[in-house]
Amino acid sequence: MKKTWWLAGGLGVVVLAGAGGAWQAGLLKGWGGASGLAVAQSASAATDGKGGKGGKGDKGDKGDKKPDVPLEFALREVVQPALARLPGLVEFSGPLVAPQTAIVRAKAGGTLLNLVVAEGSRVRAGQVLGRIELADLASRVAERGAQLESARATLAQAERAHGNNERLAAQQFISSSALDGSRAALDTARAQLNAAQASLETTRVGLRDASLLAPIAGIVAKRHALPGEKIAAEQTVLTIVDLATLELAGHVGTHEVSRIAPGMAVEVQVEGVDQAVAGRIARIAPAAEPGTRSIGVTIALANPKEVLRAGQYALARATLADDADRLTLPASAVANTSGQDHVWVIESGVLARRAVTLGRKDAREGRVEVLQGVTPASQVLAARFDNLREGAKALVVADKPVPAEKAAEIASAAASSPLLK
Repeated sequence: MKKTWWLAGGLGVVVLAGAGGAWQAGLLKGWGGASGLAVAQSASAATDGKGGKGGKGDKGDKGDKKPDVPLEFALREVVQPALARLPGLVEFSGPLVAPQTAIVRAKAGGTLLNLVVAEGSRVRAGQVLGRIELADLASRVAERGAQLESARATLAQAERAHGNNERLAAQQFISSSALDGSRAALDTARAQLNAAQASLETTRVGLRDASLLAPIAGIVAKRHALPGEKIAAEQTVLTIVDLATLELAGHVGTHEVSRIAPGMAVEVQVEGVDQAVAGRIARIAPAAEPGTRSIGVTIALANPKEVLRAGQYALARATLADDADRLTLPASAVANTSGQDHVWVIESGVLARRAVTLGRKDAREGRVEVLQGVTPASQVLAARFDNLREGAKALVVADKPVPAEKAAEIASAAASSPLLK
C-alpha cells in the first residue's frame, strides 16, 4: 500500500509541473484566458502611455472625449419674475410694562407692625394693607389737643376783656388807645386758636397714615419691607400693579418711523403665548435717542383676563399695505456672494449669473422685490444650486410623472434597504 501511495504522489507532482510549464508557454489557453488578455491589454496600454509607441493611442484618447452634456432643470425649478404687491413690515420688540403701577410708601417713620397681604394678593382701592406703630405721633396728638384747649381759653378771656373795655370806652372811662390794645389782644388770641387747630389736624393726618392703604385696585407685585422692621418716612413698602392694560415699549429706526402712526393696529407675539395679541400704537416719542438714533414707540394691549404679565418680552409687527405692483422673485432664488445679490438665469440655452438690486421683502410669502437685473421674461432658477458654471449649457424639461408600478418598486426598495448609520 505504501508503494502504491508513493507512486500516485509522484505522478501527481509530474502532472502539476507539466501544467505549470504549459501555462507559462501559452499552451493552456482555457485557464483564465480572458484574464490574461485583460492583463496584456493593460500592460500594452501602460507601455503606450509611457511613450514607447503610444503616440497614436494618445490621439485616439483625444478623439474619444465626449461633448458637454447640458444640465436639465425641471419646470418647477425655473420661475419667471411676477408682478405682486408686497406689504411692508415694521418690527420692534421690548418688554411689557404695566402703566397703572402704584407705590405704597410710609408717610411717617416708625415700626412696621404687620402686612396683611403677600406678593400676588389681589387688593381693592382703599383697602388696609398694614399698620405702622406711631407712638410719637399719638403723644403729639394729645399735646396738640391740649394746646388747642389752651388757645380756646385764652380767646375766651380776650373776648371778655375786650367786651368790658368797649363798655368802659362808651362811658369814657378808658381811652381809645386802651380799647385798641384789647382789640389787638383779641385778634392775637383768635389767631393762636386757629394755629392750634391746624397743628392738631396735621398731627392727626400723620396718625391716620399709620394705616397703609391701597391707592388702586390690582395685584401686589412686591413687598419691600417685612413686619418688625424700622422704616423711615417716604420709604417704599409695597408695589401694586394693575394688569388690565399693558404697554409694549419698543424702538424703531428713524427711517421707519414715518411709516407708522398712532392708532395703527399691530400684531404682538408675546413669549410663552401661542396666539398673537392685537394691539394699537398709543404713542410715538417726539425725538430720537442720541446714542441709538431710534425712536420710542408705545403699544397699548388690552388684558382683561390678565393672561399677560408685566416683564414678558414681546415682538410687535405693523403691516403696511402696498399700493403698487412690484416685480418679485422667490427669496430662495436670490443668493449673496461677497455682499452682492445675484440670481442664475437661463439665456439662449446657457447659464448666466446676473447681479440684482433688491427692494421690499415679504417674509411671510417668501418673496422679494427685484429693482434691477431681470425682466418679466427672464428664466430664473428658483433655488440655489451648487457648482454652477457660467456659460454651461442648460435646458428646461417637463416633469416626467413616475408610473405607478415604478413608484411601487422604488417604495419597496426604500423600505427593504437597511438604514445607513
